[in-house]
Amino acid sequence: MNRIRGRLILITGASAGIGEACARRCAAEGANLVLWARRKDRLVALAEELRNDAALETRIAGVDVRDREAVEVEAAEMKEAALVPDVLINNAGLASGLAPLQEGDPEDWDRMIDTNVKGLLHVSRAFLPRMIKLGRGHIVNIGSTAGHQVYPRGNVYNATKFAVRALTEGMNLDVAGTPIRVSSVDPGFVHTEFSLVRFGGDREQADAIYRGFQPLLAEDVADAIHYVINAPEHVNVFDLMLLPTAQRNIYVVDREEV
Repeated sequence: MNRIRGRLILITGASAGIGEACARRCAAEGANLVLWARRKDRLVALAEELRNDAALETRIAGVDVRDREAVEVEAAEMKEAALVPDVLINNAGLASGLAPLQEGDPEDWDRMIDTNVKGLLHVSRAFLPRMIKLGRGHIVNIGSTAGHQVYPRGNVYNATKFAVRALTEGMNLDVAGTPIRVSSVDPGFVHTEFSLVRFGGDREQADAIYRGFQPLLAEDVADAIHYVINAPEHVNVFDLMLLPTAQRNIYVVDREEV
């Protein structure tokens, strides 16, 4: 059963990777979209493609979730237009650097904390009161296996994803007594621009992360997110962990010799 047709779904970090895959999957199911990302030029092209394919309402905005004022301005414009998301997918996130803490770059730390934690808070705070007032809504936070198990040199990135996990639990408690659902989808290795960003555009280093096994694709994660948001209203998928078959935990990955 298609329960998202005609719903309004807001996706952050929608210009690439999991966010873009979610936009395509939700559009294919007949949902109307609000797409936010820093790279507005990519959103323009994506929105035009989706409108041509499905004749859907697609609203875009060049919003950096780290910028609380920008989030609040765009949220206010949506309120003025009487637009309240039925589903908010907090997807914007990144890893920056892979150094031990004693050698870490504080600017990398700021990027991760401001995007992965504070960005999620800014967007959720902007829309959750309206969802509660209307008595409907679903927030899906994109976490990570890194929020369940720490790995060497992951330190601050791990901390941000543990924070996402804690916030998902906390938000669920805060909306107790309302019909609002809060879910988390936590993927393992996914082949997107994630590692390219982490390694500052070093393609060789980024590709080495996925060498010798079949990682998840962004579309695989979008399928899982679709399952979560398409569940009946009495079902809240609290936390869904998604791994490629070759990966059994953070450390155990069956890599072929290459």
